[in-house]
Amino acid sequence: MSLRSALANTTARVIHSSASIPPIRLCTQARKYATEASIDSISKPSSYGQPLFQSHPHLLKRDELTPGIPAEEYERRRKALIDSLPPNSVVVSVSAPIKYMSGSIFYKYRQASDFWYLTGFEEPDSAVILEKNSTSRGYRMTIFSVGKDPAKEQWDGARTNFQDVATLFKADHAQSINDFPAQLRSLINLYSNVFVDVQPRRGVRSPKSLLKYLSPAVAPRSEYDSILESLSNSRRKPLAPLLARMRATKSEHEQRIMRAAADISGSALAKTMRFTRPGIPESALAAHFEYLCCLSGSQRLAYVPVVASGPNALIIHYTSNNHVVKEDEMILVDAGCEYNGYASDLTRTYPASGTFTAPQKELYSVVLSVQKALIQMCTESHRLNLYELHRKSCDLLKQGLGQIGFQLRTGDLERILYPHFLGHPIGIGKSPPIQLIDYLAS
Repeated sequence: MSLRSALANTTARVIHSSASIPPIRLCTQARKYATEASIDSISKPSSYGQPLFQSHPHLLKRDELTPGIPAEEYERRRKALIDSLPPNSVVVSVSAPIKYMSGSIFYKYRQASDFWYLTGFEEPDSAVILEKNSTSRGYRMTIFSVGKDPAKEQWDGARTNFQDVATLFKADHAQSINDFPAQLRSLINLYSNVFVDVQPRRGVRSPKSLLKYLSPAVAPRSEYDSILESLSNSRRKPLAPLLARMRATKSEHEQRIMRAAADISGSALAKTMRFTRPGIPESALAAHFEYLCCLSGSQRLAYVPVVASGPNALIIHYTSNNHVVKEDEMILVDAGCEYNGYASDLTRTYPASGTFTAPQKELYSVVLSVQKALIQMCTESHRLNLYELHRKSCDLLKQGLGQIGFQLRTGDLERILYPHFLGHPIGIGKSPPIQLIDYLAS
């Protein structure tokens, strides 16, 4: 037994023997399905590359592939996508890269949203190919991943073996990611319509950037480039717009997760407001919010939070959070958690001292009345889209501000006071793309 294993086992025995210490239930919002007895029977570390019912029954139900989402829902998503495509079509989607802060210091991994939406597979260095065919299922699915590698797993944790990948994720085949370039090259020449997307990057985008989300160690960059260059513009079709429209409509399972994410963020923000006092650093409020979200089961924040005191709130993406809150200042907090892959996003403004000054209350009341009026319009019967709601928000704000003494010339409101948009959709990630002209629907 290694020294590290011996220390871990000794620590576990000490903790287990401390029966006199009452259990602390911290994650009050976390999903707990397993009994204490079944949790005790779970072996550590897991042999899978992500939480599954077999390894994490306290997080997932038996029929769920990811927390809150059944395996059958992923199957329905793929079927709906394939059914929308013309004959002789193939879909190619790849995982997100591991992102690094500096050198070999990596961030906590987050899967590419579209890839995860189709597969539920959370391991890096992976890809999926969906081939439309005439079977009852309607397609053939191949997942590519790293597979088991004991030497690498000692450093980075478990990966799922190919047999389990095929079984658990309902793939027809599971292969090594090393086979992906050759498989892709042979397949794309068989299909008239190749639905795939160039991954976003800073600077000029081109077809050559498609699979650079995969680790450079998997295969030479030039091999990917040559594969993509073999695709004519007439055969290469964008995948993202199709998935964006699908992702815009949330299932009942997705809605439950999103409500839980909103509840976690809302509770954390309310408690952070009560924690606020003059003299406290903005960074302490940001940390308090994140701590409370994690305590309630959130896996990460959905984005870098804005905690802006006083004039700092005039900077839309103020994420420095490095000033001290002063007496009589207003504080703007724009923050949200991610829970089981789904983001929440809240923005609230409140007085640091707990009491509004007269001018603060007057201005706050105008914004609040506009917000309440717009919420009443967010129904299917109103037949409004996001762009139309934004225009109504501008009209109502201009009217309300005029009533309290603002003398706004044409364009002043959106140029100076309200240069951003009313809002944006949320779901898997903070801003899945959607057409602003689509009407709101339940």
